[in-house]
Amino acid sequence: MTSILDLSAVELRDAIACGELSAVEAARAYLDAIERTEPRVQAFNEVHADRALARAAQIDADRAAGKPLGPLAGVPLAVKDNLCMTHGRTTCSSKMLAEFRAPYTATAVAKLEDAGAVVLGKTNLDEFAMGSSTENSGFRPTRNPWDLSRVPGGSSGGSAAAVAARQCVAALGSDTGGSIRQPAAFCGIVGLKPTYGRVSRFGLVAYGSSLDQIGPLTRDVTDAALLTRAIAGHDRRDSTSVPRDVPDYLASVNKPIEGLRVGLPGEFFSDALDAEIGAAIRAAAGAYESAGAKLVDVSLPHSRIDRDADGKLSSYAVACYYIVAMAEASSNLARYDGVHYGHRTAEKVEDIVELFSRSRAEGFGPEVKRRIMLGSYTLSAGYYDAYYNKALKVRRLIQNDFDRAFEACDVILAPASPTPAFRLGEKTSDPLTMYLADIYTISVNLAGLPGLTVPAALGRDGLPIGMQLIGPVFSEETLFRAARMYEQAGGVRRLTPPAMAP
Repeated sequence: MTSILDLSAVELRDAIACGELSAVEAARAYLDAIERTEPRVQAFNEVHADRALARAAQIDADRAAGKPLGPLAGVPLAVKDNLCMTHGRTTCSSKMLAEFRAPYTATAVAKLEDAGAVVLGKTNLDEFAMGSSTENSGFRPTRNPWDLSRVPGGSSGGSAAAVAARQCVAALGSDTGGSIRQPAAFCGIVGLKPTYGRVSRFGLVAYGSSLDQIGPLTRDVTDAALLTRAIAGHDRRDSTSVPRDVPDYLASVNKPIEGLRVGLPGEFFSDALDAEIGAAIRAAAGAYESAGAKLVDVSLPHSRIDRDADGKLSSYAVACYYIVAMAEASSNLARYDGVHYGHRTAEKVEDIVELFSRSRAEGFGPEVKRRIMLGSYTLSAGYYDAYYNKALKVRRLIQNDFDRAFEACDVILAPASPTPAFRLGEKTSDPLTMYLADIYTISVNLAGLPGLTVPAALGRDGLPIGMQLIGPVFSEETLFRAARMYEQAGGVRRLTPPAMAP
C-alpha cells in the first residue's frame, strides 16, 4: 500500500479532492513524521500543529459540503522562517528577531493558503539568509537527511532538509545567491529560483533587495510547477513585481520540447568542479542528446572560475556578488537597532549610540556582522566607486554574457555546486571557502534569471548530485518542461534518504 508520505503534492491534492484521503489524515501523517525525525534533522524553528490540523479539518468540511476547493487544498507545506506570517514568530533564525511576531503575512504564503495549502511550520535557515550551510543559524544547525554529519546547504537548508526527510511534501525558500538551488542539490530535491520580479517579495525579510526571490522546494518537477503557479504573479505591494501573465506551468510540464538546444558553458567545467559531479552533468547532457536535444557550447566569460598560484579559486561573479549583496545587506539591516525592530539590550546604557551598539552586538551573529561591516565599507566615501560602482558594471557584463549565450541555446545546463554536501564544521573557519560553495549559482541572481535544480545522480558516497538548468527571463515554463524531459529520460526523481523512510 502506498504511504501518504510517498505521494507527490499533485497526487496528494487529487486524493483529497476525490475523497480517497482526508486533509486531516495528510496533516497528521506529516506531523507524525516531523515528530519522528526532527530530533535528528532539526529542520524546523516552529511547528504549528494545532493550526495545521484546524485548517485541514476546515478543508475536509468544505469538501463534504460541496464547496469548491483550491488547487492546493490539503497539501502540507513548510515555510522558510524569513517569510512573515501573522501566526507564530518570524525569526530569520536570529537572536535579533527571536520574539518577533509579524503584523502581516507574506504575499507568497498568503497565496498558498488561499489555494488551500496547510502550513505545518517555519523552517531553519542561515541567520538572515546569510550562508551556504545553515550552520550560521542563531539557534542550531540543520543536518542533511542523507548523512546527518553533513550540511543540507543554505540558506534554505531547513526547507530543503524538511522536504528530503519527508517532513512536508514541499516548502518555500528564498534565493539571493543560490539559497534554494544549492540546498536542493545537496538534499536530492527540486528547487526553483524564479525570474526576479516573477514572485512578490512582499513579506520576505530583505537581505539583498535586487537579488532576493522566493521559490519552491519540492520532490519532483511537476510539484515545482504546481507551487510556482500558485505563488507567481503581480503584487502592487512590491514595486519590483512584474505585471505579467502567469502561464499554467502544470498544464504544459509533460510536453517535451522538440529541438531543445542545451548550452554547456565551458567556464563551468574547470578543475574547480568535483570530478564526480562533472561526470554526472555530462551524463545528463548525454541523456538530453539521446532524447533529441541538441548540445551547444556557450561561453560565460565573466562567470569564469580561476585558480591562483596557491590553488585558491576566484571568480568575477563571486567578487561582484559579495560586494552588491553585502552593500544591500548593510542598508537593509540598519533598521535593527533595538528601537525600531528587534532585540534591545538589557544592559544599562549611557546614550542612544551605546543602545544601538550593544543591541546590535548582542542580536547579530558573526557572519551577519561580517557582511554588514564589509557592506558598509564598500559604500563608504572613497570606496563606493572603487568597489560598489565597479561591481555594478561587472554585473552588467555578466548579464550581457547570458544574453549572448541564449542567442545560441534555450537553456543552459550547469552544476549547482562544485562539491556534494560537505561535513558540518568543514568550512566554518574559512568564510571565503564557504562563499565559493555558491560559485555556480550567484551569477543567475546577478542577471535576474530563473534557475532550476533537479537531482542528476547519486554519488559513490550515496550523496545526491544536483544539476542546474538556467533560462532567459520569464522562461520558467521552458525550464519545467526541459527538467521534466530529464526526469523522464534520466529516471532520477523523488529520491528518499534511506534513514528517513517510514
